[in-house]
Amino acid sequence: MATEKINISKISPVLMAFFVMSFVDLVGIGVDRVSKDMSLSATVAQLIPSAAFLWFFILSVPVGVLQSHLGKKNMLNIGMGVTALGLLVPFFFYSFAMVLVGFALLGIGNTIVQVSANPLMVDVVPGNRASSFLSFSQFVKAIGSMIGAPLAAFFAAQFGDWKLLFLVFGIVSILAVLWLGSSKIEETRIEGYKATFSSSFKLLGNGFVLLMVLSIFLVVGVDVGFNSNSGQFLIKQFGIDQTAAESGRSVYFLGRMLGTFAGAIMLTKISSRKFFMWTSLLGIICLAAIIFVKSDAMAWVLVFLIGMAVANIWPLVFSLAVEKYPSQSNEISGLVMMAISGGAVIPLLVGWVSDISNIALGMTILIACMIYLWAVSIYCLKK
Repeated sequence: MATEKINISKISPVLMAFFVMSFVDLVGIGVDRVSKDMSLSATVAQLIPSAAFLWFFILSVPVGVLQSHLGKKNMLNIGMGVTALGLLVPFFFYSFAMVLVGFALLGIGNTIVQVSANPLMVDVVPGNRASSFLSFSQFVKAIGSMIGAPLAAFFAAQFGDWKLLFLVFGIVSILAVLWLGSSKIEETRIEGYKATFSSSFKLLGNGFVLLMVLSIFLVVGVDVGFNSNSGQFLIKQFGIDQTAAESGRSVYFLGRMLGTFAGAIMLTKISSRKFFMWTSLLGIICLAAIIFVKSDAMAWVLVFLIGMAVANIWPLVFSLAVEKYPSQSNEISGLVMMAISGGAVIPLLVGWVSDISNIALGMTILIACMIYLWAVSIYCLKK
């Protein structure tokens, strides 16, 4: 239960879970490095993010149901434990099959962590501080996403093995499990979990909810699709060497991190519907521009701006859906978590189009997704 004053000893291990949550963003590093090591086609390489993000569709609601029996803390520790296993498997058994197994386990663990970490954070902070700490937790997550590429490059340069990144993050995950397990946290007890597969899918009959869920599916697809393809895009489109191109991923996550803070400030001045429209339009313009520009410097600026554009769409869509149907927030939450599986589908489609044509044309899939999001934002603004 949330206490009246901030208890750092309870908050810190939960914040650490958000750092572990960021490890699923290693799919981008995995695509670049494994593709080079094993000479994979673009389509086959995109099986890596698909293996990770498919589990959001399958497991989100069942995890929520199980969590009501086992508790958030126990489920969060299970999720971080599975995450650790997923990181260690490809380090010790490096083949493409084991990479897919590892990222599948990473996706399963991340699904559990995402379902459990946010409500547990609400339990350990004062009620009036929940929003600020949830925002700060996304900052912690962004740090983990940003440092993946530089660490992989460092381990490759210093020790000749980029896969040490898996070992280090695996050990961090295990330490996070031990830390949270030793913490005394009193949870808010939930008498029953209302969201089920049946009630969730029935809600898809509501046109507005369906638009919002598909929006989540596509914005996660854009996020993961750009994350997992940006390295190869910068290499092939601009002739940038691999290490530098991978750092583009950190520039993207920096844009996302700063975009979250900028969005928090701007949303105090303009409505969420108008902000949704303008940030979607920015995404369309920047994704189109990066395909046609010739300047390396401008490409880096656009990578940053794409991160800023994508940063706030997920929480905007979620808040608009819950705002309209607050009494069905459990069902909407379950559907939103399942819609994160867009990160499994859209990157695969980008890879397939890249293989049959070129990577620039493959990236137009992401523009099409952003056009849909912009259209939905116009609909929301008019309604």
